[in-house]
Amino acid sequence: MALVAALAVPVLSTPAAASGDPTATACPAGLAAEATCYTGQSADGAFYAIAVPEKWNGSLVLHAHGGPDLGEGSDPERSVGDLERWSVMVEQGYAWAGSSYRRGGYGTRMAAADTESLRRLFVAKFRKPERTYLHGQSWGGNVAAKTIEIYGAKKHGPYDGALLTNGVLGGGSRGYDYRVDLRVVYQYYCRNHPRPDEVQYPLWKGLRAGSTMTSSGLRARLQECTGFSSAPEDRTALQQRNLDDILAVTGIPERTLDSHLRFATFTFRDIVHNRLGDRNPFSNQGVVYSGSHDDAALNAGVERFSADPTAVRDLSYDSDLTGKVSIPVLTLHAIDDPTAFVEHEAAYRASLRGAGRDRHLVQTFTDEHEHSGLSPSEYATSIAALDTWVRSGRKPTPASIAAACPGYDARYGTGCLYEPSFTPRPYASRVNPRPGGLTWPALTASQEKKWSRLPSVGIAP
Repeated sequence: MALVAALAVPVLSTPAAASGDPTATACPAGLAAEATCYTGQSADGAFYAIAVPEKWNGSLVLHAHGGPDLGEGSDPERSVGDLERWSVMVEQGYAWAGSSYRRGGYGTRMAAADTESLRRLFVAKFRKPERTYLHGQSWGGNVAAKTIEIYGAKKHGPYDGALLTNGVLGGGSRGYDYRVDLRVVYQYYCRNHPRPDEVQYPLWKGLRAGSTMTSSGLRARLQECTGFSSAPEDRTALQQRNLDDILAVTGIPERTLDSHLRFATFTFRDIVHNRLGDRNPFSNQGVVYSGSHDDAALNAGVERFSADPTAVRDLSYDSDLTGKVSIPVLTLHAIDDPTAFVEHEAAYRASLRGAGRDRHLVQTFTDEHEHSGLSPSEYATSIAALDTWVRSGRKPTPASIAAACPGYDARYGTGCLYEPSFTPRPYASRVNPRPGGLTWPALTASQEKKWSRLPSVGIAP
């Protein structure tokens, strides 16, 4: 195609770091013969990566990455790694662009703005794609879902469809309640985070601001209390009982207990201290914990706290979803996702239904057991199904998507594990609901509009 050849090397007048212009660079090994790749840094400081296939189909996939990463600045390697990880999109003929976001730490609207800025940069430096799709994985699913609500909700918005995979779709004000529960239940049994002889702080902070604790240090405390990394026969009786109680009460899988506790420590500190000025957005008032060997003692002894309404407002405004979408949205979620539980999908459907927009949603589920990556055959199937839906106007079904997968698996050989008849249980069946937490969406469009008129609402970019 002549157009693709013309796009191979853009004319650059100034260094990318200063101007935001993309600079041609080596592609990941698997794409070296299939695409031309670029990197750069936006005026806001966000590093990004772009790939344009040699046989470009004319459409663009904008990728929103998960996390959030907790480094201070933008990570120049993040977007490059994501390009390699989701090279299947490029192999299927789509141009691909992903931002590392302008800084680490929590900020869903910030990440959405950086994703939209990258779309505009692509249009300015290459050309307007025939179709533009959003793809968000994990927390990036929250970012992509927020992006289409902010920038793509109008009839003629810039996005044509969205693919959300293993997404954290419960939003910020409810989507982390199971980690709030983990933080307090862990401390009730373990009493080592903090220890009695260390500086004390309310557990909703995750970790005190000046702490020098590391991930390995936290892991050592978790091992000390539960023996989670030891074989069962090597644990003490107390360690085994602590582990059994924590897992039973919180519903968190043993294999991801460590990662959930890290989030409830370091990411909570980022949210509370760095983003909300030490205001508390979390609550466990009214929660009845069950499943332990002594529920009465647990409920009497666990730390309780109430949220600061202004902190809840700011976290909700930043990351909760209104369900106000008007473009096709396709989701793909592992039924046994141990990190973003599949019940997040029930919360998202309830949010769109509450907004009267669930006609724009198709959800698919697979018999997989990981969070960070699904079968490339399924990613290829999903983006193709979304593209066909957008172009034809014919809404697919979980069964029709599953039936199409073997054609893509012939190339990738990574399996088609769809379960077309699966329906997730309500979010409250997996996560202890807080008072008032059974109605979706958690943030209505009218409330969002009202809050948007307030000065300094939300989380600063």
